[in-house]
Formats: sequence, structure tokens, C-alpha cells
Amino acid sequence: MRPNVLIASTLLLCSVGCTVGPKYARPKLDVPGGYRAAAPELKSEQPNESLGDEKWFGVFQDEQLQALICTALRQNYNAQIAAERVIAAQAQLGITRSDQRPNLAIGAGVASTRTQLTSLSPVYQAETAQLGTAASWELDFWGKYRKSTEAARANLAATEWGRKAVISTLVSNVASSYFQLRALDLELEITLETLKSRQESLRLTQLLAENGATPMMDVRQAEQLVYAASAAIPDLERQIAQQENALSLLVGQNPGPIARGVSLVDQKRSPVVPAGVPSDLIARRPDIRAAEEQLIAANAQIGVAKAQYFPTISLTGNVGTQSTALSSLFSGPATLWNVGPTVTQPVYIGGRLKNNVRLAESQQRQALLDYRQTVQGAFRDVSDSLTSYQKSREVREHQEKLMEAAKDASRLAEIRYKGGSTAYLEVLTNNTNYYSAELSLAQARLGEMLSLVQLYGALGGGWQ
Repeated sequence: MRPNVLIASTLLLCSVGCTVGPKYARPKLDVPGGYRAAAPELKSEQPNESLGDEKWFGVFQDEQLQALICTALRQNYNAQIAAERVIAAQAQLGITRSDQRPNLAIGAGVASTRTQLTSLSPVYQAETAQLGTAASWELDFWGKYRKSTEAARANLAATEWGRKAVISTLVSNVASSYFQLRALDLELEITLETLKSRQESLRLTQLLAENGATPMMDVRQAEQLVYAASAAIPDLERQIAQQENALSLLVGQNPGPIARGVSLVDQKRSPVVPAGVPSDLIARRPDIRAAEEQLIAANAQIGVAKAQYFPTISLTGNVGTQSTALSSLFSGPATLWNVGPTVTQPVYIGGRLKNNVRLAESQQRQALLDYRQTVQGAFRDVSDSLTSYQKSREVREHQEKLMEAAKDASRLAEIRYKGGSTAYLEVLTNNTNYYSAELSLAQARLGEMLSLVQLYGALGGGWQ
């Protein structure tokens, strides 16, 4: 075949080439019109506005927390591993895309042949030198390599969204760990203040007992209050050290102390939490986007499997020169070349092609089910988080009232005891109740902040 005819045939094949397999279309989803459990006072006046669209440094305004998150984004090992996975997926896309392009190779060789038919015949010795170029190109007439590239590109996108999901989770984990640390700090502060107050109360009770104004039982009960607070301090210090170690690991550092910023009491809390509309969540949450890209890749793999049924059309060619002397390799008259197409049609390979298609179709259906499940799970996450944030605010508000009541009851019991109107048991009971109410309020404040972090992550925030 003449070269011009071959080139024309190649262009014709490429122009009429087609791709087999289904084209991707986003599946229809049962998207609710709104989220469940969003109380009116927690809704934004703009329905399309969402907390998930906010950047993390706009949601968490504690400067020390922001510094920890920045350090974690640079040094956390999970974040670095996710970034390397993106690089690997980029390389895999380049490898897959290279199958669509021609291959070109250059080869050279020198051979020496020595022949003697009989012991009396003369020895014949010849040397041959060759230099040539070989090219091959498998035409992607049925779209096998284009579908493979489409799948690799979707896998790359899924990996990139997976990295964003890791970042979102990392931001949430750092914020949650920091708030837990500040809650422990608050509990330690409450316990130290309680211990100081109880030590003073014990001193006064001992003075009264020495003067015969109160029985020794009151002293023993006052000692119980002091020892209970004293025993809580080492355990809180242990928890604080362990929480600092955990937070150090999240930010990619060796265990050590963590700098503090705003106290848990003064952390920003917004009474209005815009959740947005569920349809926007599909485009914002990294895990949903990653699941859809995996579905796109699985859909493309069906085309790759179906293309195996059709003939493989390849173009191969060789151009070179050959000489019996290395010195005349480039000046000799012996020029070699050949070019032509090759067609290979699979006939029977034991059902492999059929089962490859069945496998690809099953994997596509699995990816579709995983995508739908991920979407529904995201709707549930947001609804659960809205409920949690709403109820945790209510718990914190009621706990504040309970703490104020317990504080006043403890104060009144002290007054009654000093006035001789009651026994020290009443002071012990009310003081214990006040201390427990303060610790419970600290936990309620922590629960509110953790529910905010949970809601922010459920809405797909943190990776921006």
C-alpha cells in the first residue's frame, strides 16, 4: 500500500470511529425540599445561604484554633497522603492517555556470522549492521482508550474530591479536639475555684469546732468536700495532657503543650445557622462528588469492556538501513522499510469478554447504589446535626438556669449554716449540687460547640 493511500485510510478510520458503551447521565435523585428539624429561629432569611459555603476561618474565629488548623493542613500525615494520592492519580491518567498515541522506537544492531560447510571448505564470515526505526499505533476506532482515559480522568477527580474530604474531616477534628481541650481547661478552672472555696469553708468550720460552736461531724463533712475537689484535679490534668497529645498528633507534631486562645465560654455561637437547600448539598459535599466521579469511572469501564468484542486495528511501520560493513551503514544502498495495517478479531477466549462486560456492569450498578446511599446519608447527617445544634443550645440555656439556681442555693445554705439555722449537711449537699451544675454547664457548652462543628462538616464545609 502506498504511503498516501495509507494516510488517507487512517484519517478516514479516525473520522468515522465511534465509542461503545453507555454515555453518563447524572442519576435522578429523590431530593427533599428542605431539611428536617430546622427550627424557625435557626433558619436564615435567605434559603439558599448555607453555613457550608463559609470558609473555615470565618466559622472558627479563635486565632489559636486557626493557627492549629493551618499547621494541620501543612503537616498532618493524612492530608499529605491524600495529596500524594492525587499525584498518583494524575500519573495514572497520563499513563492511560498515552495508549491513544503512536509508539516510536529506534534500534540498532551488529551481527557477525561465520560459516564452514566442511572441514575442507573455506570459511565464510560476514558482518551485518542494521539501524532502523519502528512505529506502531493502535487506532482507537471503538473508543476503548478514550473510555479508559475517561475513567482515569474520573478517578483523578474522585481522588481530588477525596483529598478535599480529608481536609474537611481534618478541620472538623482539629476544631473538635481544641474545644474538648478548652472544656477540660474550664472544668479544671471550676474545680480549682471550688477547691479554694471549700478550703476556706473547712478552715472556718474548724475554727467553729475548736470553739465548740459546731460538732466535729461538720468538720469531717467539710473535709469530704475538699478531698473530692482535690481528687478531681489530677484526673483533669491527666485528661488535659492526653488531649494535648492527641491534638499534637492531628497537627503533625510530637506530643507537647498546646497554645490556648479564647475560652470555651467566649467562643462565637450563632443563633442563626443557615443550612441552605438540599440540592446544593449534592454539589458541595466532597464525599458525594467523589462517589459520583467513581460512578462516572465505572460507567466508562463498561465501554472499555464492550470494545473488547470488536477488532483491534493497528498500524505498524519500520524504516531502516542495512549494510555488510559498519563503515558503509549510512552510505550503502540497502534501505529497508515496511508499513501496513493489522487487524485482529477475537473469536473465542472462553467467555472472558462476556464476563468482563457483566463485571463492569455490576460494578457500575454498585457505584450507583453507593452514590445514592451517600446522598441520602448526607441528608441524614445534616438533619441530625441541625437537631443536635438546636437541642444542645436548649440544653445549654436550661443548664445555665440550673447552675444559677444551684449557686444561689449554695449561698443560702452557707448563710443558714452560719446563722445556726441548719446543719452542715445542707451546705454539703448544695455545694455538691452547685459544683456538679458548673461541670454540667461546661459539658453543655462543649456539646453546643461540637454540634456546630458537626453541622459545618455535614453541610460540606471546611475544604474551601
